Amino acid sequence: MRAEKIKRQIFLSAVILSMAAFIPAEAYMSPEANALYQQACTLEYQHNLPEAANKLNQAIKLAGDEAMLYTKLAGIYTDMDEFDKAVAVYQKVIQLKPNDAFVYISLGNIYETQSKYNDALAAYKKALEIFPEYKYNYLNIANIEYQMKDFKSAINDYNTFLATYAQHNEARKNLASSYLANGNYDRAAVEYEQLYLKDFQNFDAYANYGTALFEIKDYGKAAEMLEKEIGRNPDNTAAHATLALSYQELEKNDLALEQYKVVFAQKPNLYSLKFDYANLLADMGKNTEALAAYNDYVAHYPDDARVYKNLGLVYKRQKNYNMTIVNYEKALKLSPDDTDLKKDLASCYHLQEDYEKALKYYNDVLAVTPDDYDVKLNKAIVLHAMKKYEDAIAMYNDLLTVKNSDIVQNNLTEAYVAQGHEDLKIHNYSKATDEFLKAVSRGTKDSMAYYGLAKAYRACGVNEKATEYYEKAIAMEPEKTLYSSELAEFIAEMNSKTAASVSPETPAQNNQEIKVEPVKTPAGSSETASAAAASAGGADSMAKAADSSLPEIVVADSQVNKEADMQKNKDLIALADENYKKKNYDTSILNYKEALKINPSDEVTLLKIGNVYKLKDDEKNAIDFYKKAIFVNPSYADGWFNLGLVYASQKNVAESKKCFERVIKLETDYAYAYYALALAYETENNKEEAVKNYELFLKYNKDPEQVKTVEEKIKSLK
Repeated sequence: MRAEKIKRQIFLSAVILSMAAFIPAEAYMSPEANALYQQACTLEYQHNLPEAANKLNQAIKLAGDEAMLYTKLAGIYTDMDEFDKAVAVYQKVIQLKPNDAFVYISLGNIYETQSKYNDALAAYKKALEIFPEYKYNYLNIANIEYQMKDFKSAINDYNTFLATYAQHNEARKNLASSYLANGNYDRAAVEYEQLYLKDFQNFDAYANYGTALFEIKDYGKAAEMLEKEIGRNPDNTAAHATLALSYQELEKNDLALEQYKVVFAQKPNLYSLKFDYANLLADMGKNTEALAAYNDYVAHYPDDARVYKNLGLVYKRQKNYNMTIVNYEKALKLSPDDTDLKKDLASCYHLQEDYEKALKYYNDVLAVTPDDYDVKLNKAIVLHAMKKYEDAIAMYNDLLTVKNSDIVQNNLTEAYVAQGHEDLKIHNYSKATDEFLKAVSRGTKDSMAYYGLAKAYRACGVNEKATEYYEKAIAMEPEKTLYSSELAEFIAEMNSKTAASVSPETPAQNNQEIKVEPVKTPAGSSETASAAAASAGGADSMAKAADSSLPEIVVADSQVNKEADMQKNKDLIALADENYKKKNYDTSILNYKEALKINPSDEVTLLKIGNVYKLKDDEKNAIDFYKKAIFVNPSYADGWFNLGLVYASQKNVAESKKCFERVIKLETDYAYAYYALALAYETENNKEEAVKNYELFLKYNKDPEQVKTVEEKIKSLK
């Protein structure tokens, strides 16, 4: 194939040379030399190349300064594949005619055939210097630059060539390949599209076109092209791999899995793809297989932080927090500035009640993002669990300046009670009294606050107050014999006239130490440490939150009766609905969020909050709550639909289509999902798919006015 190209090029050179200056051979050489030249031409025509070369060498002996003889001889040596001889002869031609551009082009062709790309490029550029008007030479130069992987230069020279020879398909195909190799995927896709639309029947660059489309995230069209490539060439492993990745992005997981199976059947040791394959398995809930694939990948790519992070996520999903921590720590060594990873590590140590390490990572995160509310809340909870109550109290109060929260309020109250008892132990009665009074003023139902006040007043000799608070503690928890026995002792002490009374702060008959132990709250609370520890980022971050249920310091006796909670939840939602109708949007959001604290997994309330934010044009928060709704209930079609509408309003057509397709998968008769999907396809000028979905809308929606409107749309598209 290469030899044929050289022949064509040299033939073209000869034609142009003859057009540039045609002078009969007789004017340049003796009759004897000319006769030998003519014999050589005849022998060449008869394909007797060795004898033709012989005749030319004889002629050169007679006319050694005749460039035409050398040019002819060099061409014959080229046809005989005696390239070194041809080069030597062309060098003689250059001595005789140093400004002959086409000799340099012929030399360039030979060097290119010999893969001497530097020499070829130098020859072609010399020709360009001599004869810049010969634009075809830009193709030669571009081809060499492509072979040398100088894609940027190749792109410039292909474009210069195509400015004159716009219909040259091979040059345009090479230009597209250069764009692809240089990472200019959008330009590559444009060039391949032109080639495809111009002659789709003879188009054969499906693999490259599909790859370019994949890189610009046009996954649907990429899959279409790659399917065509595999239909032509089922052994193209790279096409199968890119198709698998395209299906994965389109969330066509079953199809992606089938393609991965083909890839690994063809190339079992293609470990570079194992990471994406493992991600697919993890997304499909195949945790055991995902772990195996991740481990295959990490054995060959041990310095990739992502794989350890994803291993940790799978182990976390399996509640294997020890292995989660092991892998997160490895990931952090490789990616020490990953703040989200530090959040996850902190949450895992928190779950394991390794508070020292949890505190370390919370501090690391806050050093980078000091205003992260959730991390500050988790740090406060850790300090509380470590009995560093004063530090926790300071943080709880700081958090309440940002926003009100029942959990923070409850924890602050309990921290006051716990710190009060710590101060009692060291006889700091004034400070203890102040802390207990703060807890009482906050409406605590914890009898230990009243009991602590009783002990503090007793120690200070304020007997009436001591008696009052003993009685209040007993009334709150009459089953606690500690309170009643201590009150009895106190009364006896006051009535006694003897000096050997028992110290009020440490009664002789009661050596029991007062403790306030943290109680685990039910998993799923929207303001628990688990939610705070989760990193931001859509459904993935919510999945992390759901996996983490960290300890909150809430006394068990403060839990509200379930039935009362349910009623309160209903009342709050009703109030929120009423405020929504009155367009009191901010108030309605607060009401809905208060309801969520009671039932955080209520997808309908999450959807309503998203809807209010959408009305307020706060699309960021709208997306956040729609994602939460579909996280708690992945089959919630309305959640997917509303999320798709927000994406559509942001011109994020690809994501909106994914949402509408999910709706249809969940509920095939969801008419407006077809309508929205049709609009999305219209924006992409995909009339066929738009019409298809409009027709499906008509199948499930019978409203006369809407039917008429859609029928008009279909008619205009067709």
